[in-house]
Amino acid sequence: MAISTTNLIYTIIGVFITFLTTTLGAAAVFFFRKQLSINLKQIFLGFASGVMISASIFSLIIPALEDQTPKNIPNVVVVVIGFILGCLFLFLLDKIVPHIHKNKNDEEEEEGVKTRKLKKTTKMLLAVTIHNIPEGLSVGIAFGVAINTNNDAMFLSALMLAIGIGIQNFPEGIAVALPFKEETTTFKSFLYGMLSGLVEPISAIIGIVLAYYIEGIMPYALAFSAGAMIYVTIEELIPESQLNSTNHFGTFSFIFGFLVMMILDVSLG
Repeated sequence: MAISTTNLIYTIIGVFITFLTTTLGAAAVFFFRKQLSINLKQIFLGFASGVMISASIFSLIIPALEDQTPKNIPNVVVVVIGFILGCLFLFLLDKIVPHIHKNKNDEEEEEGVKTRKLKKTTKMLLAVTIHNIPEGLSVGIAFGVAINTNNDAMFLSALMLAIGIGIQNFPEGIAVALPFKEETTTFKSFLYGMLSGLVEPISAIIGIVLAYYIEGIMPYALAFSAGAMIYVTIEELIPESQLNSTNHFGTFSFIFGFLVMMILDVSLG
């Protein structure tokens, strides 16, 4: 099924924009000399959380619930199954892959299979990679569905999803790259920040292939991506956005991010 040039351009932009914005954010290490303040980190993480939750609802769960493909079970059951599988997928990655993230006291904590063969920087990079996999899959699955149906509105909706995730990836790129400055050189910390986003176009391409070639997978795939994104948001982003309980920066930025993504999806998608 041939798609228009415009929709092809949308797909190419959507696949790579998340990586580009992460790279632009990582480039901040050349201008910042120290870690972000707790308040600024809360704002970034709160905004990212709002975008992720909003994108999961309006770009993934609702289209899955509204799917018209004939099936033997109700759409709501399909969404529940896909959602749970997405959560389990991230849960297993979290338990298996060695990585480092911050606990509630803002202290580094190792998770996954314990090993001394990997450097600390590698484990930090793996932590971000786990976080970025569902974002890339979500974008890819949305475009795969659009290609499968050749629906112009779905292409635009998928692009809005990619742009929304791309917006939150810029500050995320900053927050990812800066901690590496304490472990290595400025240029290497930039490379680590950039590489953390490389998994997104790769995951997006995998998502496109799955959604396009496996008949009937669309609602399951959309719900799976939503479950994975919401899991990682609740598990990591939201707790870290609330590290300082004396202010509400994380909460207000969450609300702002949620509304920005909702407006993008509903108005343009």
